[in-house]
Amino acid sequence: MSAVRALLSNIVDYAGLFPPAALDMAVAVRNYLQYRDEQSSWMLGRFVAPVSRLGELRSELDRVSIDRPVAISATTGADVDADISAAHTFNRLNVGLARVEVLEARLSTPAAIERAASGRGELELFVEVPVHPDPKTLIDAIARAGVAAKMRTGGTTPDAFPSASAVVGFVRRCLEAGARFKATAGLHHPVRAEYPLTYEAGAQRGVMFGFVNVFVAAALMRNGLSDAEAERVLLEQERGKFEIGRDAIAWEGHSLSANELRQVRDRFAVSFGSCSFREPVDELHAISSVS
Repeated sequence: MSAVRALLSNIVDYAGLFPPAALDMAVAVRNYLQYRDEQSSWMLGRFVAPVSRLGELRSELDRVSIDRPVAISATTGADVDADISAAHTFNRLNVGLARVEVLEARLSTPAAIERAASGRGELELFVEVPVHPDPKTLIDAIARAGVAAKMRTGGTTPDAFPSASAVVGFVRRCLEAGARFKATAGLHHPVRAEYPLTYEAGAQRGVMFGFVNVFVAAALMRNGLSDAEAERVLLEQERGKFEIGRDAIAWEGHSLSANELRQVRDRFAVSFGSCSFREPVDELHAISSVS
């Protein structure tokens, strides 16, 4: 496996239902099924949908032809216990059509994390926690419960984007606790730069993190990079500084082999949610020779 595939295989959880795309269910499902059959499908992860819309998703899948079940990452609402139960019921009733594999929940206390973890059954659970203030207590609870963490790296307004130091702090706490993590929001582009924050004409612009920045920084941190250097990786805006080769990916002399990158993805930095699949894929082609 090449280094870029080791870093980015199945990394984009498609969240077309969510802002700024906010597509209707029919369009989002059609897109996802199309992406599964494209040459770049190796980057595609799960279909992200709220638990509250799983019935709508089932109805849409009944209207189309699929050759294999759709893997779902389902976001919970305020009643996490009820949503966990609903996800289990959905799986029992839709064998061969779709399956909730992952739940994503916002939980604000160690007790709530433990409760959700104990009821999740065979489902993976990613607990979204704020990156600021210091998330140590919650990430330690996530690790004790044997589940994973989730951070929000952006949104549709400039104030939704955390600082590079806060992102590094979140990743460091996950490393210290031995917790896996995923990211969501504001990662449509490979490398950090200023971009429109929505798809509307004349949309406000803001500096967004790049998914290559975030995942290379996390991989390098897992292999010994300091927090100060990791911040520099996150803030890097020169595409040429990321040397993306077949056998390794490097940044300013810090190199990661394909095997090291695969281990990072398997054991630590899992995926990111994006309401666009085309943007991450098409822009990645502009800075590397991936296919």
